Amino acid sequence: MKISYNWLKSYIDTSVSYQKIEEDLTTIGLEVEACEIVEQIPGGLAGVVVGHVKDCQKHPDADKLSVTLVDVGLGDNLQIVCGAPNVADGQKVLVATVGTTLCFSNGDSLKIKKSKIRGIESFGMICAEDELGLGQSHDGIMVLPEDAPIGMCAKEFLKLKEDVVFEIGLTPNRVDAASHYGVARDLYAYLKFNGHDAKLSLPKNRPLEELKGVSSLKPANVLVNDFTGAPIYKGVTIDNVIVGESPDWLKESLRSIGLKPINNIVDITNYVLHETGHPLHAFDYDKLNGQTIIVRRANEGEIIVTLDDVERKLSQEDLLICDQKRALCIAGVFGGADSGVTSSTTRVFIESALFDSVSVRKTSKRHGLKTDASFRFERGADAEMVDYALERAANLICDIAGGVVVGDIVSAQESEIIRPQVSIDFTRIENFIGKRIGGSAILSILKYLDYNIVSSDDKSAVVAVPLCRVDVYRECDIVEDILRIYGYNNIELPERISASIGTTPSPDIAKMDSIVSDILVSNGFFEIMNNSLTKSSYYANSAIFPKEKLVGILNPLSTDLNVMRQTLLYNGLEVISRNINRQNYNLKLFELGNVYSIDENCACESSYIKPYCESSKLSIFLTGISTPYWLGKQDEPTFYTLKGYVESIFGRFGLNLMDLKYETVSNDIFSYSLKIYNKKDVLLASIGEISKTLLKDFDIKQSVFAAEISRDILFDSIRSNKILFKELPKFPEVKRDLAIIIDRNISYSQIRECAKSSEKRLLKSISIFDVYQGDKIPEGKKQYAVSFTFYDETKTLTDKVVEDVVSRILTSLIDKLGATLR
Repeated sequence: MKISYNWLKSYIDTSVSYQKIEEDLTTIGLEVEACEIVEQIPGGLAGVVVGHVKDCQKHPDADKLSVTLVDVGLGDNLQIVCGAPNVADGQKVLVATVGTTLCFSNGDSLKIKKSKIRGIESFGMICAEDELGLGQSHDGIMVLPEDAPIGMCAKEFLKLKEDVVFEIGLTPNRVDAASHYGVARDLYAYLKFNGHDAKLSLPKNRPLEELKGVSSLKPANVLVNDFTGAPIYKGVTIDNVIVGESPDWLKESLRSIGLKPINNIVDITNYVLHETGHPLHAFDYDKLNGQTIIVRRANEGEIIVTLDDVERKLSQEDLLICDQKRALCIAGVFGGADSGVTSSTTRVFIESALFDSVSVRKTSKRHGLKTDASFRFERGADAEMVDYALERAANLICDIAGGVVVGDIVSAQESEIIRPQVSIDFTRIENFIGKRIGGSAILSILKYLDYNIVSSDDKSAVVAVPLCRVDVYRECDIVEDILRIYGYNNIELPERISASIGTTPSPDIAKMDSIVSDILVSNGFFEIMNNSLTKSSYYANSAIFPKEKLVGILNPLSTDLNVMRQTLLYNGLEVISRNINRQNYNLKLFELGNVYSIDENCACESSYIKPYCESSKLSIFLTGISTPYWLGKQDEPTFYTLKGYVESIFGRFGLNLMDLKYETVSNDIFSYSLKIYNKKDVLLASIGEISKTLLKDFDIKQSVFAAEISRDILFDSIRSNKILFKELPKFPEVKRDLAIIIDRNISYSQIRECAKSSEKRLLKSISIFDVYQGDKIPEGKKQYAVSFTFYDETKTLTDKVVEDVVSRILTSLIDKLGATLR
């Protein structure tokens, strides 16, 4: 937000320099991000001085040129060749000396150099109006009054104005400072409390009675059908206005903050907006059907053409300003194309209203419209400024555009809006601040900030908060205001700070995440990071991530970011699709992130905000060629490639793979997948191949394998693992392979669980290395080739012991699963 120093001083009378103001604004929380000196003429006519033409002769080789001698106060006269037809002896003129850069009125620039013109040396330039950027005339040089002091700088002689523009980084809660008066109000409080002379005032408006004149016009009527959306709506009708160019002071004010002047009526509404912070709107009175303003909600699908000539379809939640036949504008957001002020307008209706911030914000987001008005209304406009802003605009229109007020202000307001009251305790405030500043200082600061002191005693007070401070409704908010004005730099650091250091959680989650990242990156993976906001349409038909559990956003930035994600998988598929569209087909990706859902039975660490549940996940993705190289076979990733990476992570954290349980499933995410449970039967991970249907939704035409691991469950599973060091095995492992024929509907996980239940002490791992069905295998059967690893920590295993164990396992497989040894 831009604030003009000259404009600011219209409301605060102080001798403090702009450098000090820049520092003070940052101190009170209105951080000045940039400070720019703006001159009326670019460059400030530096190097241009008043000169006296001592001699003027015709150029010997050019009929239209003159050779002059000019005294510029440097002792020696300057020889200057001039082409102006009106140059003559004895004139006082403006001279651009050698080295000066001139900025012409047409935008061009020229640096003055020593030169030869038709053989005669020239040491400067006698300037015309357009060459100085002062106007458009190029008929001849500017001739100054005879009393113009020789050698005086042009900037001083012409009394060119200079301004300083502050670029303020306004925080979202400080809409009260989104105007010149709002900034002046804060600055006044700081200066007064810190002993500086300062006076704060708004321009005094003449009563509307004095602005009335002869007119047969009937004032416009106002009808509000929705006081929830428009708690206050006021307006005034003005006749006999002449729409034209604004006066220079008004145009200069607007230009100083980067606004382009349009016409006097529109410029006045913009001026009052940036003066008071309250948006206004000007309607052409003659375009109001029935000369009536109606405030209502839009009909679903209703159409309005806005000022940018865009046809917009409205929602029934949008608030409109209408006449008796049509919509005129979107309330608090944007004007309509057919109701605004034009050069032929002679009668206007000026609107000053208070619109509901939530309604304006939703409408602004829905239609993608960001305006100066919506910026202020959606953060909360000042109800106490509605009347003043309207009267201020009426005064300026009557003074500048020659209008006369018709009738009184028309008003529609269901109930009075009063200042909220907050009780404050001086001791508690001082404890917040960390310093004893006294109750009198607290009350002084609040008075300077326009708080009303309802009652007070030595220990506490009740204060009424200004309606411009929509963000203040608790004692702690008032503490922030007090501390801003008192000065953070005035709070001394304590001599001693007592603090306790919290214990590091076990396991250290940040360290564990770092280990996971190292494992995957060392295997060629790239980490991705996605927005936790996503689109609800992903979950419309999902069974495992039901839309009923989605955490919705009250005021979404767009329909693509309207819910919190339940899974990391959709984000990963978005990244894969984007890369494939850019011809990057071979991808190994992972993401560490949080997911969110609505779950009354949530047991996560954030369960104190039930029913909302937040949990940590790790997603892994494989697609394309996993190990591309120029010589030899190029391997494509498989389900088992991904399973190996997942199990390597589990193994790195000391998770015993024999304690895990596996279940094969298929769903709307995976065409086939493996669910992995820990020994408490809690789902630890899901691994599988993404279904073709889902890949089609993301326009992905190649296979994608994905895994999603619950980091919370993983860390919980290893929390009880106390082993810090384990000695290398002293005795050798023994491996045995079995080839068994079994029913086709029996899964590997069933074989694994059956074997584990048969031998718990010596059996250390089970793996499958072949599955076959076809020739020489009976119908409805398949062959599994399974490898078993045995180990005894106390001795070397003998063949007899191993054969006995294998026999028990085989017997169990035959009895429980109907297996036969091949």
